[in-house]
This record gives sequence, C-alpha cells and structure tokens, in this order.
Amino acid sequence: MTDTPARLLNLLSLLQTPREWPGSELARRLEVSPRTIRRDIDRLRDLGYPVEATRGAIGGYRLVAGSAMPPLTLDDEEAVAIAVGLRAGAGHAIEGVEEASVRALAKLEQVLPPRLRHRVSVLQAATVPLTRGDGATIDPSTLTTIAGAIGNQERLRFGYRAGDGTRTRRRVEPYHLVSAGNRWYLVAYDMERSDWRTFRVDRLSEPFPTGERFPARELPEGDVEKMLGHTVVPRQEHDVEVEFDAPAERVAARLPRSFPAPEPRGDSACRLRMRSTDTPEWLAMRLALADCEFRVVRPESLITHVGAVAARLARAAGLTAPGTGTGTGTGTTPGARPQQPQQG
Repeated sequence: MTDTPARLLNLLSLLQTPREWPGSELARRLEVSPRTIRRDIDRLRDLGYPVEATRGAIGGYRLVAGSAMPPLTLDDEEAVAIAVGLRAGAGHAIEGVEEASVRALAKLEQVLPPRLRHRVSVLQAATVPLTRGDGATIDPSTLTTIAGAIGNQERLRFGYRAGDGTRTRRRVEPYHLVSAGNRWYLVAYDMERSDWRTFRVDRLSEPFPTGERFPARELPEGDVEKMLGHTVVPRQEHDVEVEFDAPAERVAARLPRSFPAPEPRGDSACRLRMRSTDTPEWLAMRLALADCEFRVVRPESLITHVGAVAARLARAAGLTAPGTGTGTGTGTTPGARPQQPQQG
C-alpha cells in the first residue's frame, strides 16, 4: 500500500479496535514492512493519537486514552449505530445531552454517504421516533439542518406557523438551538423584521441553508438563557390522578406511550397517577381519546378543562350541555394558557 494517507487511516482503524496489534501483523495486513509501520506509528503520535508500544515476544501497539479526543474512523455499521444513538439522544430530557447530541449528529451526517444516511433514516423511523410528550414531533433532520447552518454561520430560510395558525416564510441568521423542557427553540436574528426572534422548532418547516454567510452579532441580553427567559415560561408541573372504568391493558393501549402504566383496580377498572407538565387542554383531549368512562380526581385545572370540553362536544351534538349555568358550558375554556415564545 503506497498511498500514505490511506494507509494511515487503515492503520488507525485497526488500532481503534480494543486489542493489541503485533507490528508484524499490522505490516502483513497493510502489505508494508515493519519499518514502515514504525514510521506510521510515529506520524499518528505527531497527530495527537496516543499509541502505546510494548516490547517483547508478545508486544505490539495499541491506542490508549489520551488527554484529548482525537478524530475517529468508523466502519459503516459503527457509523449507522452512532447516528441512530445520537438521534435518540437528541430527544431525551437529560440536561445538556440534547444539544450535544444534535451538534455531534450534524457533524456525523454531514460526512455520511447517501446510502448510510438512508439506512439511518429507515432504522430511526422504524425504532426510535423523536416524539415529544405533548404530541409535537420533530424530524431529526430538521435539527441537524439548523445545527449545520449555525455551525457554518449560514443564513437560513424556512416556513413558520405562528400560535394563531398564521403561516409565513422567514429568512434568519441562526445562532442557537436550545432544548427547554420538552421543546426545541431556535434563537435567530430575523432579516425581514430586523430584530431577534425565538422560534419553536416543531412549528418550523422545510429549513434550507441559503449559502450566504453572515457576521456574528451580539445577543441583546448577552446570554441566550436571559434572552429565552423573556419568551419561554417554564411549564408548571401537576399531580394528575384519573380513574377509568375499563381494564388497565385497554386504557394503556389508548394513552400516549409517555404516560406511565395505569394501576389495575380489579378486572374492569384502573387508575392513572403521574406528574405532568402538559397543559390541561392537551391532557383533557388525550383522556377523552381513551374511549371509556373516566373521572378526574385532580388537579382542579384539569377537572375544569374536561368540563369545558364535555360542554363543547355536547353542544356540537345538539345535546344539553352538562354544567349549563355553572360556567363550564359557555364555550370558553377557563384558565390561562402558558405563555408561548415570542413570534414574529
């Protein structure tokens, strides 16, 4: 093998397996002399790879842990496995892991051949969809596209749906992807409005890097957390308890997978108890989809919203609204919705 860069990559790939390689075996596999192997080992050390050598009849070379993370070489199966793992990691609610996963995934997918990208997408879709607890689903490719534009300081175009349903096209300078609770947000400078904006990524569609580079601007607050503090209000956590007149197995099959399993209460009843940051509006609709009789024990806000939904559906069917005259049959939903991020 006379191509030195290719030979070094092959040598590195061998050394990254967890074993010690005799110099003679490395020379045989790479079809070079032991002297060439020693020179190549020295080149790898100069590049920052900590290659350790042991002497003796059973001595050889192995890659050990160093003070910094050097570049890795991966075969096809390893690359696919890591990409799928990173996509799953991007959806976990573990502080700091989501952003790091998306940054690493953007770097990896940028160099993946198309055939491997397709394998990753197929496997991800079949096994670990990136689903949020409140029903908002984000395609991992949307996150990596945005992350790539941020890393390259490249302007970005996308479609956006505001909270009231209004759809617009946006052209922005993207700065930060932030995971807050169970949502993703993009902090960007809006070119059309000449102002900073925070966008919910689950409302964003067809992101397209334009290829236009932009000079860095200073965040108005100097800190992304302070900036988000004005537009993203943490969701309040509630103790939820609901009793169902149906077997636990049937109810569990009708509820979101993010919910805990209901506790059986005999053969034909069960009880769901959990802590949740989901809005009462969303919980009321999800409970109604269980398609069986149920009673909300707590919280009071959920009881109110279930009553409002029941009254609205009764009116839609031309029936007498339950609770008419008590405030739950007026067609309005009591209680304030949590504040949403500022929209442009």
